[in-house]
Amino acid sequence: MYSYKMDILKELSKRGYTSTRMRKEKILSEATMQNLRKGKGITTDTINTICIILRCQPSDIIEIVPTDEEKIKYF
Repeated sequence: MYSYKMDILKELSKRGYTSTRMRKEKILSEATMQNLRKGKGITTDTINTICIILRCQPSDIIEIVPTDEEKIKYF
C-alpha cells in the first residue's frame, strides 16, 4: 500500500498546470486526475510526468506503507 505525501494536483496547479490545462494538452487524463483525488493508484509513466513537472523524485510524492498483512507475509 502507498500514500501520497502531497496534494499532487495542488502542487501541479502552483506550477501553472491546472486541471483544464492538463486535460486540454493531454498531460493527464480526467481518469488519472480522479485517481489522484481519491488516492488511488497511477502508472509509473504518470509518476514520471509528475516528477518532471514538479522537478522531484518519486519518493518525494509517494510513501510506501505496508499493511499488517504485508508485514506478516514479508517481514
